[in-house]
Amino acid sequence: MTHKITLIPGDGIGTEVTQAVVRILEATGLKFEWETVQAGAEAFEKYKEYIPKELTQSIERTHVALKGPITTPVGGGFASINVQLRKQFELYANFRPVRNLPHIATRYPDVDLVIVRENTESLYSGLEHEVVPGVVESLKIITEKASTRISRFAFEYARKNQRKRVHAIHKANIMKLSDGLFLRCSRTVAKEFPEITYGEHIVDNTCMQLVMNPYQYDVMVMENLYGDIISDLCAGLVGGLGLVPSANLGECCAIFEAVHGSAPDIAGKNLANPTALLRSALLMLRHIGEPEGALKIRNALETVYRDRDKLTKDVGGKAGTSEFADHVIQAMQQ
Repeated sequence: MTHKITLIPGDGIGTEVTQAVVRILEATGLKFEWETVQAGAEAFEKYKEYIPKELTQSIERTHVALKGPITTPVGGGFASINVQLRKQFELYANFRPVRNLPHIATRYPDVDLVIVRENTESLYSGLEHEVVPGVVESLKIITEKASTRISRFAFEYARKNQRKRVHAIHKANIMKLSDGLFLRCSRTVAKEFPEITYGEHIVDNTCMQLVMNPYQYDVMVMENLYGDIISDLCAGLVGGLGLVPSANLGECCAIFEAVHGSAPDIAGKNLANPTALLRSALLMLRHIGEPEGALKIRNALETVYRDRDKLTKDVGGKAGTSEFADHVIQAMQQ
């Protein structure tokens, strides 16, 4: 079977890490047909659109995309491509598993967390305008539909994967209507899953608790902005954004991406670490029904991480981007 996948290389280091990951994926023996399309500033130069219709049409055909990092200007320029794609394809669930890799020294070993983030509304969706000069208003929209949908996603994942606890993360002590609605929806869904322990933590306390004792959490479900912050905090528990995967999932389409930046300062120098995009690709393989291929790469990746010299420089090794990919491929063949 040949899997048709939309490939979005991104910019900065995106092209390098994407090429490395594609080589590793193809070394599994699985068959892929890649539809390569740009997005962001490079797409605008070619198509005069940040999300060209060619990209939209490709994802509508394949239903699955693998995406490298794309630069989003801060405080100006074009809007986040990530946010636009999530809205366009109703990718309502952002799914980020957080687990340690061998050799990477961290304060906490054996971290195993799953962050489930609502992807389509709340403050992060970018609904803002200038009321009068000097006064800007941002709108936080929370709906029963989206809150119920993301809560059910979290609980169904927990049941399917034998997870024991789900915590809803909120700020309902202050935002009593918006976050209060989110909590009511989570409580309603929790009643359908009596075998799973349900808890609620305020978002600021959650950040402190994660730093003190991350083992008290299992699956965490939350609205959009909280998810953006907490998922980065949790990435720090296992070594940083360069090591953790991300998936944006909807009813019809899915986009798997590295969540770190495009690092233009090291672009083209064969220095970038492709681990985050590779681990995202493992989520993609499971999504398209290739768990054996995902396990094969995961085992090889962990083998490579046990040998410092085979790692990229950001995690203490000596390998470049392409050499790291070579080492993973060699480990798969052993």
